Amino acid sequence: MDPAQALIRTALNPTARIAPGLAGRAAFELFRRPLRRSPVRPAEREVHHGAAREPLAVDGKTVVGYRWGSGERPVLLLHGWRSRASRFAPFVPRLRALGLSVLAFDAPGHGDSGGRATSVLEYRELALRLQDRYGPFEAVVAHSLGVCAAFGALGDGLRAGRLAALSGVSEVGFFPAAFCAGLGLDATVERALRRRIEQDLFAGDAGVWERYDAARRAAEIGLPVLVLHDEDDDVVPLGQAHRLKRAYGERLDLVVTRGLGHRRIVAEPAVVDQVIGFVAAGTGVAAA
Repeated sequence: MDPAQALIRTALNPTARIAPGLAGRAAFELFRRPLRRSPVRPAEREVHHGAAREPLAVDGKTVVGYRWGSGERPVLLLHGWRSRASRFAPFVPRLRALGLSVLAFDAPGHGDSGGRATSVLEYRELALRLQDRYGPFEAVVAHSLGVCAAFGALGDGLRAGRLAALSGVSEVGFFPAAFCAGLGLDATVERALRRRIEQDLFAGDAGVWERYDAARRAAEIGLPVLVLHDEDDDVVPLGQAHRLKRAYGERLDLVVTRGLGHRRIVAEPAVVDQVIGFVAAGTGVAAA
């Protein structure tokens, strides 16, 4: 653990025993901030700069939206934590070759967007606003946090023909548990953090943990799902994918990769091929 993480652990664990509300607020401020922004990589620049930029906003934050194509027959891309829309660059020309438009955004606190913090609720709101503008989606392709947000949005009115989920989180309750485990924060801090999430993000709704659990909403989300997850993912355990497979059964195809980890999987050519084939199967157009 680096010195900053050790300092956080040393400060918050004792504080939670004396003043859990204070510890919860402090943990919450850290929890919702990505702290660093990922730059556009050289291999992504041509696709990134070829997008039409469209202004969006959520919770008073300026958000950069991206569109490749006219907006007809749209596919929505949802990036993960500490990532950005340009990570999906390998998918864009392949989706365009299918006659599809591609829509994406940098979430608040990420990429070129404003703000310093975000949540699955902001992802959901932005996805629904793009749907209002361009209509239902042919497919959604999501990574990591974006997968949790995609399932949540699909349960709350987002319409899509298919969902491709890469290294996905299946339940919003995973995030505070993983955050606390990563920093060595004890159960008292985690409980305080969960209360603060309920209060500040979800207006005191204690049922949010069930409502934003994709495995519990399988009956409401009837579209075909492709899940790709690496057995060596050290950020989101493979067990998250198996939870989805058990819940969705034959409607969900699970592909387990090896040696790609949590982030390399997004641009892996074989993974891109599988996702494009899956999307193409729903359009009736052969994948190039």
